[in-house]
This record gives sequence, structure tokens and C-alpha cells, in this order.
Amino acid sequence: MMKIWIDDVRTAPAGYVWCKSTLNALHTIYHNADDIVEINLDHDAGEYAFEGGDFINVLKELERLCHSPNALKRAYWLEHCINYRFVLHSANSVGIQNMRAIIEKNGWKEVR
Repeated sequence: MMKIWIDDVRTAPAGYVWCKSTLNALHTIYHNADDIVEINLDHDAGEYAFEGGDFINVLKELERLCHSPNALKRAYWLEHCINYRFVLHSANSVGIQNMRAIIEKNGWKEVR
């Protein structure tokens, strides 16, 4: 089971796959969706922001997939996202609130 650490600066803890940009994180999620158990996110992408913006965009993309007009794609992502554990580790309090709002709105599971 895969745990993903999304942060531009902080090194991933042992047992996590480290993604430094939003595009890298989304690529990892798309190709390993069935194996993921946890997505642990920072908010600010820092110098990696040119690769997909801040990390809140990972949650926005998952939300978009969960509302896809394609019923099979929507069902696939709804099932996965509801089973993922989301952990937020940002020092950006406003960013945390915005990310938490996406998680709560979709009924996903945040682990604090």
C-alpha cells in the first residue's frame, strides 16, 4: 500500500513516495490509484509552483475527477477518494482551511 508525501522542501518520511510538484503528484496518483492509502499534503509548492501550481490543486483535480460526466470514471475516482486518508501538514493556516474545505465538502477522510 502506497503513501504519498507531497511537499517541495520537507523530505518524505520513511515509507512514503515523495512528490515535489503538483504534476508529479498527479502523475503518481493516476498511475497508482489502486495502491494508495494515504495522501499527505503541504499547501505551498514554492519553487515547484510552475509545475501545476500549489498543492491544493491536487485536491481540486481529484474533486474534478469525482464529478466527471463519464459515469465509469466518476465511479472509479469516487470509490478511491473516499478510501484515501488525507493528511495536511502545511504551516499555511489559510491554505489548510481551503484544503480542508475541499476534503469535507466531498466527504473524504482527513486524518489529523
